[in-house]
Amino acid sequence: QVQLVESGGGLVQPGGSLRLSCAASGFSFSAYNMRWYRQAPGKEREVVAFISYSGRTTSYYDSVKGRFTISRDNEKNTLYLQMNNLMTDDTAMYYCSVVYGTELWGQGTQVTVSS
Repeated sequence: QVQLVESGGGLVQPGGSLRLSCAASGFSFSAYNMRWYRQAPGKEREVVAFISYSGRTTSYYDSVKGRFTISRDNEKNTLYLQMNNLMTDDTAMYYCSVVYGTELWGQGTQVTVSS
């Protein structure tokens, strides 16, 4: 079955960086577009970044443009999210997702930005 396992979250000071990873299995990773979402306490889940199956097309939520970079390694079946210049508003649980019949998410990794 499809499995998505996020990692790389943690506590970081404002202005810091983190790199999230999402290890995918149970489907042909290189054939599917992928997304990163986040959900802050009391807020709805929102899409942060998108990457096409080949990696050639990416798009970003306005508030993270220029700070976050989504990428993928189709040889390693892994999705990444490089997050730079983190702000307190970036604090959230971060999830990777794939639309495999229906949209599926991993368990998430917590990112906390605080001084």
